[in-house]
Amino acid sequence: MMPLSFSRRNLTFALLYFAQGAVMAYFTALNSLYLLSFNLSMQQIGIIGAIAMIPFILKIFLGMISDRFNFWGLGYRKPYILLGLMIQCLCLIVVPFINPGNQFWLFALFAFLTMTGMALYDTATDGLALDTTPLEEQGVIQGFMVGGRAAGVVIVSATIGLLADNASWHMAFWLLAALSLAPMLLVIKMDEFNHNAGQSFEWKAFSAFNNRSILSLAGLGILYSFVIYGANQIVNPYLQKVFNISITSAGFLTTLWGIGVIIGGLLCGWLTKTIGQQRSVQFAVVMSLVSILALAVAFNPILAWFMVVIFGIAFGFYETVYFALCMQRTDPRIAASMYSILMAVANIGTGVSMAVVGGLVDSAGFSFTFIFLAASNLIAIPLIAAIFSMERNPQNSPIMKE
Repeated sequence: MMPLSFSRRNLTFALLYFAQGAVMAYFTALNSLYLLSFNLSMQQIGIIGAIAMIPFILKIFLGMISDRFNFWGLGYRKPYILLGLMIQCLCLIVVPFINPGNQFWLFALFAFLTMTGMALYDTATDGLALDTTPLEEQGVIQGFMVGGRAAGVVIVSATIGLLADNASWHMAFWLLAALSLAPMLLVIKMDEFNHNAGQSFEWKAFSAFNNRSILSLAGLGILYSFVIYGANQIVNPYLQKVFNISITSAGFLTTLWGIGVIIGGLLCGWLTKTIGQQRSVQFAVVMSLVSILALAVAFNPILAWFMVVIFGIAFGFYETVYFALCMQRTDPRIAASMYSILMAVANIGTGVSMAVVGGLVDSAGFSFTFIFLAASNLIAIPLIAAIFSMERNPQNSPIMKE
């Protein structure tokens, strides 16, 4: 088989993450506004968000399947990517016919199924990236992934807002369904190559998770996702309540946030080369703390819009540096499994924040919730020290070359 060219591989990954970003833009920023229109409480919205995140916790098992089993002889990655895209597309076609106010649990079920499709192709895509990307190009490919997802957010957010305000939410959901199919042609034509899953899979490689630095990295994943996804979930409801913004304005705000995410991802790649990974993670924590705290005290809409961009930069920077750390510390014998475990553990933080933050807003208000999330960043200080302890003690590295 001929290997994927550098440009074609990057385009494939970018489009797959573009499709993911388009749907994530809705679920993380606009879903709350959609559900509020059916008079759901913030706590109910949080419950749906938490249920939707469960598949990303189950990515642990999806990664093992993709590592271990060749799907009907068609490949270890490609068939799972196509299946996940189709599940996501079909659910998005059906979901606008469900009334969340009268059919709360049915809507929650379809949210779960939609995100299951996403988690399936996301895990297989991560595995393909690990299979095909040399060590020196991992930062580049992560830039395409984060950038592609952010581009999906940028392009789709404003469009969904306009469709919801001027046409219907049905059209908005069907746009997301159509975009789910965008990467399929490239994936269908794609050949898997340099794939060592199945043949090199070794259960003993999971001993890497006995290492303190890997456990601390997983802890940082839970913390960072709890903080930034928790804050992102309530930005638009907060601005709608305080400044009475429309759904169209919320869409444009999410677009600005997405532009910030792209800038943050690019900034992370450049700055990490300049100051190193440890200082980059520390910088990400400080950016997250300051930007979320600033959202809590924004006193006019112009300042609020500016702070949304700054928060987007912090979001993109933090996420990119965490993904790069996970990619670097992945054992090639269990590439997709180990990476998906680290991602799934991080998604626990997202699921918890979806469930907790909505209730906290209902009981204590938006400003207190932002301050709480900002202050939570301080827990990262001992975790970062433990993560990088293996660089000072290389004999304790979790990945031993034989």
